Amino acid sequence: MDLTGVRFLGIHHVAIIATDYARSKRFYTETLGGTVLDENYRADRDSWKLDIELAGGVRIELFSFPDPPTRPSRPEAAGLRHLALAVADVPAALAELRARGVRTEELRTDEHTGKQMAFFFDPDDLPLELYQA
Repeated sequence: MDLTGVRFLGIHHVAIIATDYARSKRFYTETLGGTVLDENYRADRDSWKLDIELAGGVRIELFSFPDPPTRPSRPEAAGLRHLALAVADVPAALAELRARGVRTEELRTDEHTGKQMAFFFDPDDLPLELYQA
């Protein structure tokens, strides 16, 4: 397939499969402040699909499926490693997440860029990153 001339405009969304749909919906909407754009139950798949928009236009598709397999290892399994969210003030965002009971790691500095960063985790232990804009 020749993609010469194709101009990608950006990432449209990130898809996440939750083990507990209601818990993850609360996390991405209430804890992270996402706005529900659309929510549909797909009876043929016994699956929910929730479209959420976080600040900055980051879109997440949150899915539920009956008995999804667990991630084989974290975060060095082949495939998507983590989702990084840009914030102006990493220490302040990290403190806010901790105040909301979110599991986080310590503040770090990217050795290559000098930018501050920190990892935090969703209810299924999916690694998410705060990264200094």
